[in-house]
Amino acid sequence: MTTPHASPLTPREGGPKVAVIGGTGMNDWPGLEISASTVVDTPYGAPSAPLVRGQVAGIEAIFLARHGQGHKIPPHAINYRANMWALKNAGVEQVIAIGAVGAIAGWFAPGALAVPNDLIDYSWGREHTLFDGRPGSGLKHIEFNQPYAPSVRKALLDAAKAAGVDVRDGGVMAVTQGPRLESPGEIRRLKQDGCDMVGMTSMPEAGLATELALPYACLAVSVNWAPGIGSGDIHGQIEHWLALSMAKVRAILEKALPELGS
Repeated sequence: MTTPHASPLTPREGGPKVAVIGGTGMNDWPGLEISASTVVDTPYGAPSAPLVRGQVAGIEAIFLARHGQGHKIPPHAINYRANMWALKNAGVEQVIAIGAVGAIAGWFAPGALAVPNDLIDYSWGREHTLFDGRPGSGLKHIEFNQPYAPSVRKALLDAAKAAGVDVRDGGVMAVTQGPRLESPGEIRRLKQDGCDMVGMTSMPEAGLATELALPYACLAVSVNWAPGIGSGDIHGQIEHWLALSMAKVRAILEKALPELGS
C-alpha cells in the first residue's frame, strides 16, 4: 500500500471548504440538507463512515461520523489517518471537530462549551502520523505550537457570540486512550498537569491535520464531571447533557459555516 507521499495527494477543487467531524452525541447532523453520501477509500484504508455532503445556511459542508455509522468504533480503534486524508483529498480546507468531554476545571461544568487552545496527549499505540517510515513517506517533524488552529477557533468563538451561546475561549484538553473512563487518580494527575477537560479523540486528529496543513479546531461540550470530581451516575449525566447541548452546537455551526466556507 502506498502513502500520499509516494503518490502525491492532490486535493479536489470546487468542493465544500469546511468539514465537521461529529463525535458522541452527533453521529449525524440534523439540519444538514444532504446532497450526497460517498464511500471512499484511502492509502490507509476506509474512513470511519461515508463522507456526507450537504448544505447548512446555504453553505456546503462535509460531515464525517468519527465513530462510524451507528456509533460503533471506539476511540482507540478509529482510523484517524484515513479520516483526515479523506477530508483533505475531498478538497476540505478547514475542519471543525465536535467533542463530548469530561470536565476537570471548575469553570467547565456540565452543559458548558469551550474552544480549547492546547492539549496534552496521553493516548498510546495509535497510528498518529503520515510520516511513518514506509517507502516514500519521508520524515518530517512538524511544529505543534498551536494544536488547534487560531483561524478556526476564532470563527467558532465569533459564531457562538452571534448565536447567543456562551462559549469559553481556551482550555487544555487531555486526550486519553479510552474506551473506558478515567480513574479518580488519573484525573488528579491530569489536573496537576494543567488539563481543564478530558476527551479521547483530539489526538491524533489534530496532529494529522497539522501534517496535512488542514486548519483544525475543536468545539468541546462538557457532558459530565470527570471521575473523582463530581458524583452520581456519570452515564446518566452524559446522556442528559448531550441531549441539552447539541442544539447549541448546531446553532454555532450554522453561524460558523458562512465565515469559514464562503
